[in-house]
Amino acid sequence: MGKRVRLTDDSLNSHGSRVLTAGCDTAQYERNPVLLYMHERGKVIGFMKDIEVKDGEITGEPVFDCATELSKQCKKQWEVGSLRMVSIGIDVLELSEEPEHLVAGQTAPTITKSKIFETSIVDIGANDNAIVMRHNGKQITLGRDSENPLPALSNKPQTTKQQMELKTIALKLGLPETADETAVLAKVTELQAAATENEQLKKDKAGLELTQVTSAVELAIRENRLTEDKKEHFINLGKTIGIDSLKATLDAMSPRARLSKTVNSSSDTTPVSGEAKTYTKLSEVPEEELLKLRKDNPGEYRRLYKSEYGMDCNI
Repeated sequence: MGKRVRLTDDSLNSHGSRVLTAGCDTAQYERNPVLLYMHERGKVIGFMKDIEVKDGEITGEPVFDCATELSKQCKKQWEVGSLRMVSIGIDVLELSEEPEHLVAGQTAPTITKSKIFETSIVDIGANDNAIVMRHNGKQITLGRDSENPLPALSNKPQTTKQQMELKTIALKLGLPETADETAVLAKVTELQAAATENEQLKKDKAGLELTQVTSAVELAIRENRLTEDKKEHFINLGKTIGIDSLKATLDAMSPRARLSKTVNSSSDTTPVSGEAKTYTKLSEVPEEELLKLRKDNPGEYRRLYKSEYGMDCNI
């Protein structure tokens, strides 16, 4: 049984990049698993068998066909250990500079998608996982003095999820997107204090309005426009409609403004055409007669009051 070798893994290579095993396609290569010498076309020395992708690495077993003197020589040197390194050739399909794809010391983007097209036996590689790459049609070899056409990292600050969330919160708080965590927390504290103060002001205002409503209702009771049993009802009404509307309602309950009922005048009412004068509502009674009615005929006055308001008049 021959030596099983690692073709590639996720480690950092000499070009400051990485080839992610998970994104490396071996399907095409497995149909033609050619083994070259030093990545040179025409120098086929065998093939790779039992190619396996497992545990973050790609492995296989080199088989020398011994069809050429070069293949025989490479096999012998492989067996004695003077040749011991393999290097894959890949087509670069996708690059990434996302933080989750970068590691310490990385200077070039991570190759997240690629395709193997050959494997070579090499003498000296740039690292233990030497590979050759083609990017935009240009070959990249991981050997000494090799050219690297991969772009350098942009070096722009990488925005993490936490930074994005902080930026979003800052904008919603009316802060610039560059605001740091201290500024955001200070703004949140300020808004919380304002909300607490606003809530207290609402409570104070409600308490003041209740005092005003209660005072207005109690005044109406003292002026005999309301009875005591209606107090709670009108206080609740005042809470709903406000003090100004409540006062307008209570003012409209003045006997002179709203009393109405057919009434016979008192015995002192001046007759017209020899008949006793009658009124359809109390507001039709002249003021001087209304006062006399209240004084001389309180029973009739109370009856009309109750008829108008549905409650007794305490006079």
